[in-house]
Amino acid sequence: METVVSAQIQNVSLSETSLDFSGEPYSLAVLKVGYCLSQTDGTFKADGTITLITGLKIILVDTGGPWDKDFLVMSLKERGLKPEDINVVVGTHGHSDHIGNLSLFPTAMTIVGFDISKGDTYLPNKLSEGQPYTIDEHVSVIPTPGHTGQDVSIQVKGTSSPS
Repeated sequence: METVVSAQIQNVSLSETSLDFSGEPYSLAVLKVGYCLSQTDGTFKADGTITLITGLKIILVDTGGPWDKDFLVMSLKERGLKPEDINVVVGTHGHSDHIGNLSLFPTAMTIVGFDISKGDTYLPNKLSEGQPYTIDEHVSVIPTPGHTGQDVSIQVKGTSSPS
C-alpha cells in the first residue's frame, strides 16, 4: 500500500478517519489536522496539517505555524522524540502555517517546495521539472498541483492505508 501526504486534504472527519497508519518499514501519524475556515468578515482562519513519518528515517511533513511550536514539541515528546531526532523536514509549500517552525530542526535535511537543502548547501533536484525526489526506496517527494506553484506531497510505500 502507498500513502500520499498532501497539504491539499479537505473535509477530514475525525470520527470516520484513522489518523495513524502503521507499516513496514514506515508508519505515519497525523499529529494535527489542518483546516481553512471562512470568517463572516471576509477573512479566513487556516493552519496546515502536521504529519510524522517514522521508520528508517524520521520525517516531519509540515511544521505548522509559529503558533504551533509548543504543540509540535509536545507531540514529538509524547512519541519519545526531540526536534534533533528528525532527519528530514518537508514543507509542502512555503506558507507560514506549513513552515513556521523550521528553525526547530537545524540538523535536518529541509525540503520546502522545490528547494532541498542540508544547512546552507542546496542540493540539485528535478522537482521543478515534475520529477520526484527520492528520500529512500520507500519515500519520495513528488511535485503536485496546489495553490503556490511549488507544492509537493510525500509518497510513502508500505503503510496500512488502502490507497
